Amino acid sequence: MQDSPTRGQVILVLLLGVLWGLNWPTVKIALAEIGPWTLRASALSLASLALVAITLIRGGTLRIRRAYWWRIALPAVLAISAPNVLIAYAQLSAPTGRIAVVAFTMPVWAIIFARLVLGEPLDQRRLLGLAFGIAGLLALAWPLLLRGELSLGLLLALAAAFCWAAGTVLLKRFPSEAAPLAFATWQLLIGAACVMVGMLLFEGLPTIRALDRSTLIAFSYHAFLGQALATALWFEVVTKIPAGTAALGTLIVPAVGVASAMLLLGEKPALADYVGLALIMAAASTVLLPRGKLT
Repeated sequence: MQDSPTRGQVILVLLLGVLWGLNWPTVKIALAEIGPWTLRASALSLASLALVAITLIRGGTLRIRRAYWWRIALPAVLAISAPNVLIAYAQLSAPTGRIAVVAFTMPVWAIIFARLVLGEPLDQRRLLGLAFGIAGLLALAWPLLLRGELSLGLLLALAAAFCWAAGTVLLKRFPSEAAPLAFATWQLLIGAACVMVGMLLFEGLPTIRALDRSTLIAFSYHAFLGQALATALWFEVVTKIPAGTAALGTLIVPAVGVASAMLLLGEKPALADYVGLALIMAAASTVLLPRGKLT
C-alpha cells in the first residue's frame, strides 16, 4: 500500500465527497414523507441490488469463503447499518448542515483508531491535516456550544461517527479476499437486511402511496448515487490507501453538505460556518496532495 494517494485515487476521493455531501440534503427532503427506518431499508436494498447487477454484468463473482464472512458482516453493521439509522434520526431533530459536521468527526476517530489498531504513523502531513480538520469541526460546532443546542440529534450523529470510524478501521485490520465491488455489495446487502429488521419492528411494512416529485428525486439520488455508487467508491479507496488518508480526504463531505443544505434547504450559515468550511477544505487538501507539494 502506497503512502501517498495517486492522482486517480484523489479524483475518486473528491467524487466520493461530492456524492456523499449532496446526499445530506436529499435524505432530509425524503424524510419529510418517508420514515427513517423505511427510507434507509428501501434505499440500502435498492443500492445493494444495483451493485449485484453491476457485478454480474461485469462478470464478477460474489462468492465469499465461509471463514471471511464475519470480516464482512461486522463492519457492515458498524459502518453501514448503524450510521444510516442514527443519522436519519439525527436529521429529524437538528439542521442538516450541523449534523453533517458532527457526523464527520469520523475522520478524527479513524485517525486515532488507525494509529492504535493498525499502527499507521502520525506523520507531519497527517498531523497537519488532523489539526485543520479538528479546528474546522470546532469552528462549525462553536455556535451550538454557545447557544446550548447540543441536542439528541447531535449526540446521535456523534454516535454514528464513532460506529463508522470503528467499522472502517476494522475492515482494514481484518481484510477479506473479496474484490472491492463484491465487498461493497455484501456490505450493503447485510446492512439492508439489518435495517429491514428494524423497519419491521418499529415501522412495519411500508404502505404504497403517491409521493411528491421532490421526494422521489431525492430518494432516487440517495439510493443509487449516495448509497450504491458512493459505497462502491469508498471500498475501492479505503482498501488501497491508508485508512487515515481516506478518512481525512472525505472531510470535504461536510463542506459540500453544508453548502448544498444552503441551496436546497435554505439553511443560512454564520461566520463560523465559513471559517469551519475553509479549515475543513484545508484539511482535505493537506492530506490529498502528494508529499512533494507539501515541502
